[in-house]
Amino acid sequence: MSDTAAVQSPWQTAGIVRIEKRTPRVTSFFFQPSRPFAYRAGQHVDVRLTAPDGYQARRSYSIASAPETNGAIELAIEQLDDGEVSPFFHEVAAIGDEIELRGPLGGHFVWPKDESGPLVMVGGGSGVVPLMSMIRHRAARNSAVPVVLVFSVRVWDEVIFRDELIALDERQDGFELVLTLTREAARRPADYARRVDVAMMAQAMARLPEPPGLAFVCGSNAFVSAAAQALIDAGVAAEIIRTERYGV
Repeated sequence: MSDTAAVQSPWQTAGIVRIEKRTPRVTSFFFQPSRPFAYRAGQHVDVRLTAPDGYQARRSYSIASAPETNGAIELAIEQLDDGEVSPFFHEVAAIGDEIELRGPLGGHFVWPKDESGPLVMVGGGSGVVPLMSMIRHRAARNSAVPVVLVFSVRVWDEVIFRDELIALDERQDGFELVLTLTREAARRPADYARRVDVAMMAQAMARLPEPPGLAFVCGSNAFVSAAAQALIDAGVAAEIIRTERYGV
């Protein structure tokens, strides 16, 4: 991040006010920042931990909560066995603990201000987190923008925000949920049991009333590359695809 961005987003303390288990490996931590914190759906924060000897570890996490949420912001943190930051949250952190965070950061991978055209979203694993912020933002605004979310995970128990997403899908207000499990059979009639591919993208977009105005893809490097190419092969122009990558 540039020095200018760092000045614009200074570090501040934030206390953990709530902890909620999402899946066996993903837990949501709700933080109350010490200063006012306004953000756009899709943005992220940097988290900094400082050890007693002064060693610091940093990690970027997307915000899962909607901007309309008053007070605490939600970070859904996946446990990574070889990580420097996630083991602290999953094994040590407790309500009342304070950490440092900086943000909000990022202005490319965010809900469009003009809300123009249908949106297609593709998330792999914890890559669904910034997309969830956008989907919650849409619901909070009672937006009529059509959205289809293709969410790929290995197994049913790893579907982050599963009950909430299914409930939003059942509202039939223009939000469509497509789940694809790569290591289990599909649990719902219209879902899939394979990796994302061009046919899946084409069928998902057919649920929209017209071609998408924007596409958002988030996940691991390999997932984003495969999903973005599947969208292009399904007829989506590369210039309307916005991506966010993490890990390997």
